Amino acid sequence: MPNRLAEATSPYLLQHADNPIDWQPWSAEAFAEARRRDVPVLLSVGYAACHWCHVMAHESFEDAATAEQVNRDFVAIKVDREERPDVDAVYMAAVQAMTGHGGWPMTCFLTPEGEPFHCGTYYPPTPRHGMPGFRQLLDAVTTAWTRDGERVRTGAAEIARSLASVELPAPAAVSPEVLDEAVATLAREFDDVHGGFGGAPKFPPSMVLEALLRHHERTGSAQALALVVRTGEAMARGGIHDQLVGGFARYSVDAGWVVPHFEKMLYDNALLLRVYAHLARRTGSALFARVARDTAEFLLRDLRTPEGGFASALDADTDGTEGLTYAWTPAQLAEVLTPEDATWAAQLLEVTEAGTFEHGSSTLQLRRDPDDPQRWQRIRTVLAAARSLRPQPARDDKVVTAWNGLAVQSLAEAGAALDHPEWVAAAGECADLLLGLHRVDGRLRRSSRDGVVGAAAGVLDDHACLAEGLLALHQATGDPARLTAAVELLDLAVAHFAGPDGTWFDTADDAEALLHRPRDITDNATPSGAAAMANALLTASVLTDGGHRDRAEEALRVAGGLLPRHARFAGHWLTAAEAMAAGPLQVAIALGAPDPGVPELVARARALAPGGAVVVAGVPDAPGVPLLADRPLVDGVPAAYVCRGFVCDRPVTSPDELAGLLR
Repeated sequence: MPNRLAEATSPYLLQHADNPIDWQPWSAEAFAEARRRDVPVLLSVGYAACHWCHVMAHESFEDAATAEQVNRDFVAIKVDREERPDVDAVYMAAVQAMTGHGGWPMTCFLTPEGEPFHCGTYYPPTPRHGMPGFRQLLDAVTTAWTRDGERVRTGAAEIARSLASVELPAPAAVSPEVLDEAVATLAREFDDVHGGFGGAPKFPPSMVLEALLRHHERTGSAQALALVVRTGEAMARGGIHDQLVGGFARYSVDAGWVVPHFEKMLYDNALLLRVYAHLARRTGSALFARVARDTAEFLLRDLRTPEGGFASALDADTDGTEGLTYAWTPAQLAEVLTPEDATWAAQLLEVTEAGTFEHGSSTLQLRRDPDDPQRWQRIRTVLAAARSLRPQPARDDKVVTAWNGLAVQSLAEAGAALDHPEWVAAAGECADLLLGLHRVDGRLRRSSRDGVVGAAAGVLDDHACLAEGLLALHQATGDPARLTAAVELLDLAVAHFAGPDGTWFDTADDAEALLHRPRDITDNATPSGAAAMANALLTASVLTDGGHRDRAEEALRVAGGLLPRHARFAGHWLTAAEAMAAGPLQVAIALGAPDPGVPELVARARALAPGGAVVVAGVPDAPGVPLLADRPLVDGVPAAYVCRGFVCDRPVTSPDELAGLLR
């Protein structure tokens, strides 16, 4: 019989609806039951595309004997970390404090008051590699609870108090010298052999690359550009990049980008689309333009939902086996290609008899440009078609507001910069879904699925990332309604998430009370909500001529101490700081009658304006577009007005003059 997850909207919770464990969703009722029965809570947190979550589910959660023990001695709660990032953040802090590391699946034992007393991640069914077996751990927790429950509760309360008392770093001014120091820190931590930062596992440093590119644009730093180009090329040519149909996996298990952890996440691909589009625009590289195009097509083809939003992820596993869809052997190439093509493709894609992955199979890499591009395109098409006949990974169809906001921003910016109006149109449809479905009674919800909005309240990054997306969409289309909606979201966030002295909380002031109110300022796989808010506030201040800049500056001061020492975890802060140091640059283009095409002045501005700049085009004094106010045509022809901060150049009417100003 299905358990109490059967009515959930989360695909991750639904994956566990038929477990013999009597899972409950996070709710006051579950904790009330724990108090009534005087038993601890087993909290399990994961997400639908998580490989080790699946492994623990198969080994333990589907086991009848384990389920009997859990159901007898605990109240079991299952949480989708993507649907409830607030719950995840609170208890991940506990896991990291107790173990020194974190990850998913997250396994926490709580008092009926929600206070953690023992936390970890994956546990095997039997003792292995120094870890206790899961049932062995259940026995130990039950024994401690029944024999020494008062001490357990006292310790848990102390842990809860210590978690709530974590302080932010001391505020510091963000000067150009601080930004230079952050770049120097990144250069020291750079992997000169493989690109990227740190060792294995290696994650795409999307936000850091965007910041470095902006630093190059502002200062001319060849070093900053080299770090971006080296990393961008290494990722594009490695196994982390799907060489057949586009899109990037979550991370590489090795330092050389060869073997990915195969889940494909919306947020990674949205952030990487933005980076590669900006790299292509700045360098003119055909490789980077192709990767941007392939990534956008992956989003539109494989993650787009019927409602116009974007699904959260493709699973790491296929039929319980990681990489089953993606890996190849020489023999498998020979099954679908001619002998000559199979040999040529194996050499080009580094598919060897020994293999680079598991069981003699290889991931596909493209470490050099093919000597016959037409042959490669033909072979690529054949391999992609053959792969489509294999079993395919499951898709998490949950539409998360923040991640869709990232997709809106990336598609709008990339579509405008690389002249793909269909990407901009898709961004607009996604924005319409989020504004129409995810706003309920004037407040933003976290997610939806199949056109049904979920119950979880939106958190800070939902408001900030959607606002960033709407501001980008306004610039790509000139639609004043997008600007109005973005400002409304920012005002809503200020009312419910802003803390004292430039700080921001991740949950609203009227949200469900947890052990403490989280406020994480460091970037993780996605931008921190506070950093995204700083970016959105800064952009809005330029577009509206309004009073948001002070709040953006205050937020940056709060993160200022983080930037020079921990730049790898503050990339999105650095993007805002670089834009602020550059002005930000404003480009307002006054046009004649609305043009269904893209006038040359507009195309040149979008191609050359640095990241963080604001570009808006439309008829003079267009209603609802403050940047076009009092900016008339010049001698009856379209004109571009370029300003940095509060200093403006004279208006220009030729694309070459505009290019000179932007360079």
